[in-house]
Amino acid sequence: MHNTENKRIRIAPSVLAADFTALGAEARSLSTAGADMLHIDVMDGMFVSNITFGACVIKALKRVTRLPLDVHMMVEKPERYIDDMADAGADILTVHTEATPHIFNAILQIAGKGITPGVAINPGTPISAVECVLQNVGLVLVMTVNPGLGGQQVIPAALDKITVVRGMLDRIKSKALLQVDGGVTVENANEFIRRGADTLVSGTAILSTRDRKKTIEDMRRGNQRE
Repeated sequence: MHNTENKRIRIAPSVLAADFTALGAEARSLSTAGADMLHIDVMDGMFVSNITFGACVIKALKRVTRLPLDVHMMVEKPERYIDDMADAGADILTVHTEATPHIFNAILQIAGKGITPGVAINPGTPISAVECVLQNVGLVLVMTVNPGLGGQQVIPAALDKITVVRGMLDRIKSKALLQVDGGVTVENANEFIRRGADTLVSGTAILSTRDRKKTIEDMRRGNQRE
């Protein structure tokens, strides 16, 4: 397995699991609890079945937190919305390789806005779909569930993708973050970290707990467990 000693593990709570009537308070709570960034799922009802946040929510969150806003675009033809998301305050903007036939153009468009481009890959998509753009991104998101719904169980076959992508990033000496999203809990965080992930997205497993600070700390310390 990948050597994760001395590697900082970043925790990115997903606001999809937050109380939507109090997003500002939720953002402040997660910042106080030690979150490294806020993960914001943008869904269009086409690439996935749900519809969630738009640029207006990103803009509102930008006003109430200093945490980096990690925006995950689960939308068809994301090029249509990149400028709006960037202008609203996204710090990281991740697009799915499955969502556009012009993934290079989308990544260059994001980089051109002066923010970090990311690329995401679904559990059923071959790793080769992202290999060609690894030199151009600052984050790679490996989905360990099918995107669109929270609270799903990890798809075991997707775990091997983490190991493979970590090897690819190491070979090209990339400093890109390797993010995992889907079914991440305190109990299984160590498995993702051992395979080479350094950024864990988690929604309900963090936001439903009474002591969010302890949950985040326990999740981050997954690589120190026996």
